[in-house]
Order: sequence, then structure tokens, then C-alpha cells
Amino acid sequence: MTAAAAPAAQDQPEPRPSLRQVLWSMLRGCGVVAVLVTLYYVLPLDHSSMAAAATVLLTGLAGFAGLVAVQVRAILRSRYPGLRALEALATSIPFFLLLFAAAYVTLAAQSPGSFGSSLSHTNGIYFTVTVFATVGFGDITPKSEAAQLLVTAQMLADLAVFGLVIKVILEAVRRGRLRRSTVATAPGRGEER
Repeated sequence: MTAAAAPAAQDQPEPRPSLRQVLWSMLRGCGVVAVLVTLYYVLPLDHSSMAAAATVLLTGLAGFAGLVAVQVRAILRSRYPGLRALEALATSIPFFLLLFAAAYVTLAAQSPGSFGSSLSHTNGIYFTVTVFATVGFGDITPKSEAAQLLVTAQMLADLAVFGLVIKVILEAVRRGRLRRSTVATAPGRGEER
């Protein structure tokens, strides 16, 4: 067999995960989101102090960065990097959004004039998602300087998530696939899920 007849490892299609693996990944992602949403609704955000809310938001954003780093490593080592990346996005984006929703609910409770209307937990999620999606229906608007600064911080963080985090995760998928093709050609090397 000539070298031209042997297909390059990079040209071989990535093996597809089984239906069981896809369902398990979806179940894990849904489970994490369910826990996060439950915590968001159970926590007494409307009875928290501004200092506590700021601490939770800043600590949470640092935790988000750490979560993305851990997920990138898992993608790089995964047998199915594309599937693992979808799971990573499905858990990290809701975590990110719920951090800001919690901050909005706390700010609205501590300073009732901060927004054009009062914010329940559900309103907080709704407002956060409209800012994230850059829709801005105008039914909930920041009125105080603190609220405007917080929304501005979210918009800037949204740009970082769109631009940097998604790019990093996609690069991890590319490298994970490349690593997988390299491992597939090297005898005796094991892989993670």
C-alpha cells in the first residue's frame, strides 16, 4: 500500500457517540441546569444585602471563568469533543445568566426604584435573557445609576462570552479532535469519554 492510498488520520470522520451517550450527556446538562434554576428560585435574593449580592456576582464570575477552564480541559480529553462542548455550553451559559439575574433581583429589592418595574425571580431571568440576546423589549429598564452600571457590566460580559468563551470552547473541540486522531494512530493509548 502506498502512502497516498492510506487515508490521513485527520481525514477520517470523527466517530459518532451512541444514542445512549448523547442522552446521558443531555441528562447531565439538564440536571445541572435544573439544580442551578432551583437554587436561584430557592435563595432569598430579595432579602440579601447589596454587599452580599456584589460578592456573589464577583465570586460567581470568577467561578464561571474556572468552570470554563475545567470544561475546556474536559473537551480536550473527551472521546467526543463536540458533544462535550455542547454540554459545556448548556451548563455554563445558564450559570452565567443566573448570576446576573440574581444580582438584578437583589438590586431591585434593595433599591425599588432601580428598574422601571419590580423584579421577581422570573422577571430577573427574563430581563437577563433579553439583555443577553440584545433584544431589549423596553418593558423592564434600568433606572438608577447602579442598575445601569450593572446592565452595562452584563453587556460587556456578554460580549466576552460571545467572543472569547465560545471561541475558546470551539478551539478546544478542534484540538480535542486533532488529539483524538493522533491518539487513534498511536497504539496503546486510552481515552476518556
